[in-house]
Amino acid sequence: MSWISWILTVLFIMVLFILATELGSRWYLRRRGLYYVWPPYLKFLFHLDREVFPELEEQVRIEINRDGERGNEPPLSDVGLYRILVAGGSPAECASLDQTTSWPGALERILNKPEHLCMLGASKVQVGNIARSGVGSQELDIIFEKVLPRYGHLDAIVILVGGNDVFHWLQRGAQAPYRPSAVPMADVFSYHPEGPFGWKPKTLAFKQLISKQWRSWRRPIKERKRAGRWMGAARAMRASAKEMRTLISDPEDMLANFERNFRRIVQNAKAHADRVLVVRQPWFEKNYTPEEAAHIWHGGMGDPWKGENVTIFYSLDVLCKLMKLMDNRAAKVATELGVDCLDLMAILEQGLKTFFDFVHFTPAGAAVVAEVVASALLQPKSMVLG
Repeated sequence: MSWISWILTVLFIMVLFILATELGSRWYLRRRGLYYVWPPYLKFLFHLDREVFPELEEQVRIEINRDGERGNEPPLSDVGLYRILVAGGSPAECASLDQTTSWPGALERILNKPEHLCMLGASKVQVGNIARSGVGSQELDIIFEKVLPRYGHLDAIVILVGGNDVFHWLQRGAQAPYRPSAVPMADVFSYHPEGPFGWKPKTLAFKQLISKQWRSWRRPIKERKRAGRWMGAARAMRASAKEMRTLISDPEDMLANFERNFRRIVQNAKAHADRVLVVRQPWFEKNYTPEEAAHIWHGGMGDPWKGENVTIFYSLDVLCKLMKLMDNRAAKVATELGVDCLDLMAILEQGLKTFFDFVHFTPAGAAVVAEVVASALLQPKSMVLG
């Protein structure tokens, strides 16, 4: 065999190996059908922009466990374990708060006190958080459909969602009639088997598998400097808006869509957990001082989080009215489906001590939420006030 034939043979074998490996990886991912909101074993260390977030912690740690949840690793054995899953949008994700300061993280710490473990009849409580920024009812419906079958048993599911249904509607110009668009899998799952896969390095299924395994071995930490700087620009956009709209079209279609999605979410949760707790989405509402109003960036026609230059915003009165309407639908569904429902608006102090913008909690606000949710879970079913 000539050296040219030998090289061609080697290249042919390499191509076959690469092709077989990639096709095998795609087959494996699709057969396993694993969906993760967050990539397992991911670790972040955010250094928050101090000019934008003087009231928050300087460093924020985010650690994802093997099940794709923000939280500590669950024990290998379920014996004596009381397992809670938290789901929803950014107020549940708490991306600007440290792992233990976030209310799901603080909730785990509270419930692991000996007296509370005794009340729950457990030896350990684990709280896994699969909430994600930008997730509304449509996205959470998809997440539950794909993720909940992976869990053999859950003692409780805590749901906090709704605000993004309002914000998404306003971002699209408050359309009526409302026509929800399809949700790409990549918008809700960081790791999933649906691709689309290609032959470039970043689109290979094999890369997805190897990345997960590499993170489990090395546990690398990704750092981000001046995290959240975009929010400062978003606040400035609202403050200098060319148009502040005070009127909207009829929101009934949007609210009806939320109600349909939310009903499926709660029904699915009931099918996979012994207990479901709906935490109604709270928001910052009062007669705002100029300082308080300057902290709010929501309500734009467009999305500054994605780098869009937004010049049209809806008034705070419009935002608050829509949040109330959405909240009423959530309470209605929870009551009709017979699940516990927690009204945080009746409990939280309305001010910058609790919120650093329209819906996101400060460390002090998250601590209150954790205490209230823990108290609700420690009560018998149907004893939680909506």
